[in-house]
Amino acid sequence: MDLVLNAADYHLLTPYVYPSMWPENEPFRQLLSLFVITNLGALALYLLFGTLSYYFIFDHELKKHPQFLENQVQREIAYAVQSLPWISVPTVALFFAEVRGYSKLYDNIEDSPYGKELLYMLSFLFFTDMGIYWIHRFLHHKLLYKRFHKPHHLWKIATPFASHAFHPVDGFMQSLPYHIYPFLFPLHKVTYLGLYIFVNVWTISIHDGDYRLLFSEYFDLSSRNPNLHFT
Repeated sequence: MDLVLNAADYHLLTPYVYPSMWPENEPFRQLLSLFVITNLGALALYLLFGTLSYYFIFDHELKKHPQFLENQVQREIAYAVQSLPWISVPTVALFFAEVRGYSKLYDNIEDSPYGKELLYMLSFLFFTDMGIYWIHRFLHHKLLYKRFHKPHHLWKIATPFASHAFHPVDGFMQSLPYHIYPFLFPLHKVTYLGLYIFVNVWTISIHDGDYRLLFSEYFDLSSRNPNLHFT
């Protein structure tokens, strides 16, 4: 994230937003800048790719389904826009740790041969996908589901705009593997930024259809673990 912060400082924040006597590496300034950049970036990705997916990929015939809610698209967008600032608070704290040099992200691609960089990319995808699976499963536990995860399942016939329509706790927990990875494993900064953007776009692209569980699947899963909730 320091690449984005440095670019923002160079092209906009210094000296057009902050006074010239406020150092770019001052912690409070960095936190404030990261909060604004994170929210604007997340909102831009969400609205841009959500709109593209909604108009060019989403099957609009699904809007005729009886479980497609009245004014659902507007409600999805409103829920997401309200949640994103709260999700960004702990997210910015982790970005701040990256900027201050506590992660294993590195600057020079020469420090890692291309074969090893490819391995790091694959490990990122494996680690984050596995992490999200278990976090998602954990959020279906009866003690957590109704309070934190059920709001996301309000959208039975999801559009791409449902992708970020989470309760803030749910949204942050499911993003946590992406933020933890660079503190555990090395990765080039540009690669990490590209992968982070990619997974956000991918998240939007998978929320574009009818994802109701079949009754047979529901009873099969619930019989294996009565603590899991789906409704």
